[in-house]
Amino acid sequence: MKTVAVLLMALVSAGALAGEGVVIEATTAAGEKVELMPDGRWRFVDAAKQAEAKKVADTYPQNHLRPEGAQGGWFGTRTILPGDKDYNRGTLNPKMR
Repeated sequence: MKTVAVLLMALVSAGALAGEGVVIEATTAAGEKVELMPDGRWRFVDAAKQAEAKKVADTYPQNHLRPEGAQGGWFGTRTILPGDKDYNRGTLNPKMR
């Protein structure tokens, strides 16, 4: 019996390793269908529920990242947008200019 259990565990772990990068379909405790992404994120299969969940997620400040193409914004510094006079100005060290 122990041999069967060990064999079963080996097969399951081999299947898990072979399935890296695969989207897994699952069901929540409430019975809603979701997709589990390889990077740890998840989303609803139903497009209407996903759109509603996105609206709720957009209300949280941690989901508002800096705009694409902007510079800075690390460790509480300001975000510099394209078109700003300080955008892509390079180093201020005179030895490096």
